Amino acid sequence: MSDFILDKFREECGVFGIFGHAEASTLTQLGLFALQHRGQEACGIVSSDGENLHQFRSMGLVADVLSEDVLKKLKGASAIGHTRYSTAGKNTIREVQPFSVTCQHGQIAICHNGNLPYAPQKRAELEKLGAIFSSTSDTETILHSIARCNAQDAVEAVKEV
Repeated sequence: MSDFILDKFREECGVFGIFGHAEASTLTQLGLFALQHRGQEACGIVSSDGENLHQFRSMGLVADVLSEDVLKKLKGASAIGHTRYSTAGKNTIREVQPFSVTCQHGQIAICHNGNLPYAPQKRAELEKLGAIFSSTSDTETILHSIARCNAQDAVEAVKEV
């Protein structure tokens, strides 16, 4: 018998993405709604129209904050979304994913579920190099690592990280 016994379900965040569909943001919203049980504190979507990223993040439930008006502004055929269940960090808008940045590799958006065991050490290393963090999320550490990578493009940078 294991020492680790669950007395109830423990879900951590929901991540959803879609590529190559004209209604990517709407389908991502529906995906997040289906994953709402995995995180009920906050949610967000980043879409891409091929040239620009469009982002919305908010505290609250998917059905309450990802309205039709919001979805109309999230243009593009690609989108990623996230529902948040905090296991670490503060419960503020700064912690809500997806995160997006513009760097030498272009515009990048990312979301992920879980905690990275190496994140505290990597964060300290990046801060010594001048990185400025706006959240306590491990995901932001991934973004900084990609941005600082000397790869030719974003795809190669992700592979290196």
